[in-house]
Amino acid sequence: MDQDRSVKARVQEQFGKHAEKYVASEGHAQGDDLEIMLQWLEPRPEWRVLDIATGGGHAAEKLSPRVRHVVATDLTRPMLAAAAAHLAGRGCDNILYTVADAEQLPFLDAAFDAVACRIAAHHFPNPALFMQEAARVLKPGGRFMFIDNVAPEDDALAAFMNRFEAMRDPSHVRCLPVREWKALAEAAGLRVVHEQMGRKRHAFPSWVRRTADTEEQARLVEQFILGGPASGREYFSVQADEGTDGALQSLQIDDWRVLLEKPAQP
Repeated sequence: MDQDRSVKARVQEQFGKHAEKYVASEGHAQGDDLEIMLQWLEPRPEWRVLDIATGGGHAAEKLSPRVRHVVATDLTRPMLAAAAAHLAGRGCDNILYTVADAEQLPFLDAAFDAVACRIAAHHFPNPALFMQEAARVLKPGGRFMFIDNVAPEDDALAAFMNRFEAMRDPSHVRCLPVREWKALAEAAGLRVVHEQMGRKRHAFPSWVRRTADTEEQARLVEQFILGGPASGREYFSVQADEGTDGALQSLQIDDWRVLLEKPAQP
């Protein structure tokens, strides 16, 4: 438990420092996964929806015009404040912002018609508990749209990925492979309705500086990736300049989009 608290303190520190960068981040604000979320959830005007670890509020913003209420939560108060400020002038007047831990949600059982969590769970120290909490607050028959970066199924490639992610972002815990997420969802009583693998290209200079505090930190991440195994550079489609400096320009990371459903009571 002390370790979990330490991890969450790092998350709060990291996102508190870089809150505005996450609000403005194109990788978070844009993406076909937001449209897929709407297509799969099929939100209804009477719904109450929970957005777990809302970050810059991008999923909450998409859902807001289509449902009755959105409760947007985040562990980090400055991150939540930045999201609220961003959405204040965008007509999203049905969003309630609540500081909350994804692994200990302050809501009653079956409180929401739908739940969303997008590009956040790799920061959670106990993903099994998070999945159980998401299922608990869902109404029977409710839907959970889950999106996150995922690790390759190969253990060595997964270790390489999680190492460079942790070097870039001290609040990173672990990207899980899809097989582990499916096992956690099943254990929480959720079933897969739709799923899709995505692949997102990240421009390295902006990607690394969204979380790196110093140029030295950014340089070490670059050196680690470029010096990694050929299989890792190939899998993550690492692109570097052909000039003498060989600067890292981009890489690609998998994400998994899945619609989960809580069975209706008989």
